[in-house]
Amino acid sequence: MLAKKTSKNQLTLPKEIVGNFPGVDLFDAVVEDNRIVLTPVKVTPIAASLEGIRAKMRKLGIDEEDVAEAVRWARK
Repeated sequence: MLAKKTSKNQLTLPKEIVGNFPGVDLFDAVVEDNRIVLTPVKVTPIAASLEGIRAKMRKLGIDEEDVAEAVRWARK
């Protein structure tokens, strides 16, 4: 399938392709081996992301001192 570049350097993607990504409005674009690769991106509020990270840390038994120790180790 072809994607057309407009005069404003925007690409128009075929419906058949974007139909595979319902609810996705953003794509990360990179160049790999002379190709444009688009990866769907889902943006979440930072507060939700932080709470998810904190919950995972609690589940793993990681506390503030563990984090401080890891930072000290990394800065050596």
